[in-house]
Amino acid sequence: MERLALRGGPPVRQRSWPAWPEVGMSDRQLVLEALDSGVWGLGGTMIPRFEEVFARYQHTAYAVAAANGTVTLEMALRAVGVGPGSEVIIPAYTFIATASVVFQVGAVPVIVDIEPDTCTIDPAAVEAAITPRTRAIIAVHVGGGPADMDRLMAIARKYHLPLIEDAAQAHGAEWRGRRLGSWGICGSFSFQSSKNLTCGEGGAIVTNDEALADYCRAYRNVGRWVGRTPPRPLVGADYRLTELQAALLLAQMERLDVQTERRNANAAYLSALLDDLNRSTGEPVALPPRRDERVTRHAYHLYLIRLRQDVWRVPLPRIVQALQAEGIPARTGYPALYHDPLWAVATGSDSGRSLAAEASRQPAVNRGQPSPVEAGQEPHWRVEGGRAPQAERAAAEVIWLPQRLLLAEQSDMHDVAEAIAKVWRHRLNVGCSSE
Repeated sequence: MERLALRGGPPVRQRSWPAWPEVGMSDRQLVLEALDSGVWGLGGTMIPRFEEVFARYQHTAYAVAAANGTVTLEMALRAVGVGPGSEVIIPAYTFIATASVVFQVGAVPVIVDIEPDTCTIDPAAVEAAITPRTRAIIAVHVGGGPADMDRLMAIARKYHLPLIEDAAQAHGAEWRGRRLGSWGICGSFSFQSSKNLTCGEGGAIVTNDEALADYCRAYRNVGRWVGRTPPRPLVGADYRLTELQAALLLAQMERLDVQTERRNANAAYLSALLDDLNRSTGEPVALPPRRDERVTRHAYHLYLIRLRQDVWRVPLPRIVQALQAEGIPARTGYPALYHDPLWAVATGSDSGRSLAAEASRQPAVNRGQPSPVEAGQEPHWRVEGGRAPQAERAAAEVIWLPQRLLLAEQSDMHDVAEAIAKVWRHRLNVGCSSE
């Protein structure tokens, strides 16, 4: 009799999935080249080489490499003039850094809902949240899937607002043949360990705006202005990348296109398998992510699957636990941002309010204005409409599969579909102590 692995049965998959990152001879050669150069920081050749290659790859004129993808978002906000008194519109379904950088520059995050079929920011909600204090919009390309750039760009142009792309998970992804990061005023990327392009840590801003690029170069290098545009006096920070990291990124880029195409092919195949499962059961058991026809290339940093609670009637964490026991590295996704315990200002949490206050006490560099706390105001954020029901639903229903799983063989996608089907068949026993 078939038994869940969670209950002592054999797992669907007993072999490991591809390791990440992939390492080849070029990684070793370029790192040794940087090592032997004796220049491991500024003044070397690897950082400018990588910036040139990455900018061209993302269809932009400039790239500025930095310490990580959080500080690149911070630099972007400062570069477009966001500071105390400003509001920045962000999605409710995103990594905490999208909100924390807004606090760090002394501004107010305005949280809006997402589109249910893509989990990206809802353009209609963005427009509804705009006030005279709005100074920027951050669109997050969740899992490497593009937000609706046509509608968002139209809104940004209509209200004369800078649109910043949080493309931390979207290396090489395209909207209508144009790479993400090149649509808005700038795009922010991460090279953290799990990312499709990685050097362990690191980040980059890409842009077609020369003045913005010069500002970011100066800011990452403690305010030293070396660009061709007129200098802006500023107090920067040490947000620099190293030559060794840039060497790794150059090597990793040699494989990025091949890896991306494999992820896209396996994602398409897995989606077809899940559609077959839904047809065979007569139920919407596992809904694959909708791919807009204008998405000409997806990064698939994450493969998102919706497991509807009205169909499963099993808490998502228990389903994930059962899938992990079957050998599938699934995980739950983001909570609705205002439910994160670190930033639960909207719930009246004392600890959340205290942390937000601490972030806002940081000086508003180069603005000549006090932070909200220094001005005697309680820092806060605003949730447009009071809550974000689609983000809350995504938190309760959407599971993530990591990009490394999509680097396996096409035949391995059957293990994912079979594990979901097996857990579905035994869903009534997933939360029980025995069968």
